[in-house]
Amino acid sequence: MTSQVSSPAEQADGAGGAEPAVVGEQRTPPGPGGGGKEVRRLDRVIIRFAGDSGDGMQLTGDRFTSETAAFGNDLSTLPNFPAEIRAPAGTLPGVSSFQLHFADHDILTPGDAPNVLVAMNPAALKANIADVPRGAEIIINTDEFTKRPMAKVGYETSPLEDGSLGAYNIHPVPLTTLTVEALKDFGLSRKEAERSKNMFALGLLSWMYHRPTEGTEDFLRRKFAKKPDIAEANVAAFRAGWNFGETTEDFAVSYEVAPATRAFPTGTYRNISGNLALSYGLVAASRQAGLPLYLGSYPITPASDILHELSRHKNFGVRTFQAEDEIAGIGAALGAAFGGALGVTTTSGPGVALKSETIGLAVSLELPLLIVDIQRGGPSTGLPTKTEQADLLQAMYGRNGEAPVPIVAPRTPADCFAAALDAARIALTYRTPVFLLSDGYLANGSEPWRIPDQEELPDLRTAFADGPNHTLRDGTEVFWPQYKRDPETLARPWAVPGTPGLEHRIGGIEKQDGSGNISYDPANHDLMVRTRQAKVDGIEVPDLEVDDPDGARTLVIGWGSTYGPITAAVRRLRYAGLPVAQAHLRHLNPFPRNLGEVLRSYDTVVVPEMNLGQLATLLRARYLVDARSYTQVNGMPFKAEQLAKVLEEAIND
Repeated sequence: MTSQVSSPAEQADGAGGAEPAVVGEQRTPPGPGGGGKEVRRLDRVIIRFAGDSGDGMQLTGDRFTSETAAFGNDLSTLPNFPAEIRAPAGTLPGVSSFQLHFADHDILTPGDAPNVLVAMNPAALKANIADVPRGAEIIINTDEFTKRPMAKVGYETSPLEDGSLGAYNIHPVPLTTLTVEALKDFGLSRKEAERSKNMFALGLLSWMYHRPTEGTEDFLRRKFAKKPDIAEANVAAFRAGWNFGETTEDFAVSYEVAPATRAFPTGTYRNISGNLALSYGLVAASRQAGLPLYLGSYPITPASDILHELSRHKNFGVRTFQAEDEIAGIGAALGAAFGGALGVTTTSGPGVALKSETIGLAVSLELPLLIVDIQRGGPSTGLPTKTEQADLLQAMYGRNGEAPVPIVAPRTPADCFAAALDAARIALTYRTPVFLLSDGYLANGSEPWRIPDQEELPDLRTAFADGPNHTLRDGTEVFWPQYKRDPETLARPWAVPGTPGLEHRIGGIEKQDGSGNISYDPANHDLMVRTRQAKVDGIEVPDLEVDDPDGARTLVIGWGSTYGPITAAVRRLRYAGLPVAQAHLRHLNPFPRNLGEVLRSYDTVVVPEMNLGQLATLLRARYLVDARSYTQVNGMPFKAEQLAKVLEEAIND
């Protein structure tokens, strides 16, 4: 879905930069077409759909998000689901949820707490109730609140009857019964009809928040094109949910959230997830470089979506290879780079460990290669569907010998597109493997993305060696692959195999500077190690920009997906009159050249990370500053409120 909006973003993340529940509420009298019901105007809403992992909560959230994007709101999402393909039904570990924050202004996070919780069963209610603020609305599927499902999650009495939910606005809705009744003429079994209850819930929420409906109906007919009866049953359930909202007395109010017309520069926008944006960025990079794109990959959560997406784009010269294991995947990608392609391999933390030897080989060969690491909770198999930022030190140092590799990290789902282009620029210009560190939060989350014009994309074309580049003492012209370097970038020539006259030797054993012959000379090895390090150290990256409008003495610095929560927290503090400076790193190796100067210009430096302080460790070691580490490793992103409290303490310390 795409939408046209105009005007620059001026507003903070919520009223005064806060990310509370609902603010700026306005009421309009009942009007025609709404069943005589009151319509209230809000500037933001946070909705969480929660149910069993088989209840279709991710699909429901995706559809609500797509219609919200088409409507023109700014948005941010947080899918949260178990790692098991089918976790035990009705249990707390089996709960799947999808949170969506949408607004009429610029926002940065999926929100700290939902204003509306849709709970499809007792497990969903119990797993999420702690996050729901007093006064919020909870829509409960009462059909599932029977003795056995409640006992399974530890409810001795029904929370619908014992008064424990008295602080909330409860809407008891027999979703299953109403869905089955709505589909009684479709000839479906009860079990088949019950599967559409998520569409009933989606229809109800679409009515409550005036979301468009045509896109969802078209989507359902496309999704079930080979089963038109199932498609029409889902459409009927969706419409029944809408009609229920309009006619029932339990929902006396609906809500409007206007399009975010002032939140974005002029352009054509679409909703995009981090993995999809990264995939598009890789395709764009190959087109801008004039090179075929080759992906060698082994499926692993949460990176597999990139393999799935790129496999659809053969028309853009993309070749995808699903290898038998992680080592084969990167080996094939490096071989493709040797053959003159833009080589890419995708993985998550455990796969990086397996790929480390071949990454070291790519450092030695000095070939362009992109290693895309969609980080997840570890160690080992860890938390496959939960987010973490704990691979930074592995990317920096996780190879034998001195094997420096540049590191680039996107900060939002949409920014994954630009980060992929930046990583490709570095790899191609400097002939080096490059790490691209995303994470599960960015990969699965989504936000509006302005589709760029091709003229805005960087020129990534690079020249292959096309003839001899060295003359011997006897006047013979030869090709020296390793290492007749570009004096500015220290990149070695890239010779495509099979080019007449450019036959050369290549491998992982140390080579002699110049000729590329195998060398065990100590002085030569020292030279080669220092030269490879100097090449990475000399990579051109922009200076670090600092947002400091008030001359603060406290700086908060982050990297990767912490950008949204950090920025939302900073907005809160500034709105409260507390000065705080903010900076965010995209390039983690090499660091921006002015980073040390920036850090030393503040009395206090706070580094929030979803690990145990890896960036803080690097900053302390490199720049000898007393960086304060604030960490979290619970598989979830930071909340703006918790960061605001930490920063306030640092400011007042």
